[in-house]
Amino acid sequence: MIKVTNASKHFGDFAALSNMNTEIPEGCIYGLIGSNGAGKSTFLRMVTGIYQSEGGEILIDGEPVWNNPDVKQKMVFVPDDLYFLPGSNMYRMRDMYKRYYPSFDEQCFRELTEKFQLNPKAPISTFSKGMKRQASTILALSCHPQYLFFDETFDGLDPVIRNQVKQEIIKDAKERKTTIVITSHSLKELEDVCDQLTLLHKGGIIFGSDVANLKTSMFKVQVAFAGEFDESLFNGIEIVNFSKKGHVANIIIRGEKEDVIPMINDHNPLLLDIFPLSLEEVFVYEMEALGYAFGNVLDQEDGK
Repeated sequence: MIKVTNASKHFGDFAALSNMNTEIPEGCIYGLIGSNGAGKSTFLRMVTGIYQSEGGEILIDGEPVWNNPDVKQKMVFVPDDLYFLPGSNMYRMRDMYKRYYPSFDEQCFRELTEKFQLNPKAPISTFSKGMKRQASTILALSCHPQYLFFDETFDGLDPVIRNQVKQEIIKDAKERKTTIVITSHSLKELEDVCDQLTLLHKGGIIFGSDVANLKTSMFKVQVAFAGEFDESLFNGIEIVNFSKKGHVANIIIRGEKEDVIPMINDHNPLLLDIFPLSLEEVFVYEMEALGYAFGNVLDQEDGK
């Protein structure tokens, strides 16, 4: 398990992370979304022991990660800015990884290289951006670590390869109980792969939840009545958003459908339709409830 308590990091006067707290359970695929400059990469570098937290603590399996080689051997970090040895091919990179990770699986490396149709003898410098991303993912998965960290791991991948990478990540978490942390600036890239999603903004978490709970916590109702009505008609129902045109209202409701729908039916509606919300719609309404514009939180660039 990863436990982060009051973690902070500054670069000069800029607060990249400020008193961040989170827990990531074993075997979880944890997604961290946010705009450029929100602190995602800084978070990964602190959890993997590249940066030291300014106050607070970061524990992996109950041990501090900073300056702890034993803990670091449990993890592999694939950064946004990939690095390969000069002039290397995948075989040379494989040999380097094998020196540091006794758990490196040669068979896994061969199978993934064939599956992604990469030539392990070719210089990596000749690979496209997407191919380099695939190569780094193959090497990371082949190490069989307990913890995997990916920074913008789907960047530069076409839709087919992106889905293949997602399948391999899900497979690793399911079969080996690997704890995986993935960052992205796009909610759509993570919603079908993560167990938990957290929104980071200006160095702090402003919202996070289990994906399954998010998808069932809200729903949309379209309802109409013969006479005039307003929001007060739905007393006892937690309304997140209410809009009305003529005799028809569109309502975003938080709660259990089995409890809410009978309460609406008690008022004898002429029309009552129920619609699920996409995960992005749920985030939009949750952010509005917290006083944030969801689009601004993801699109805004903060600098560092």
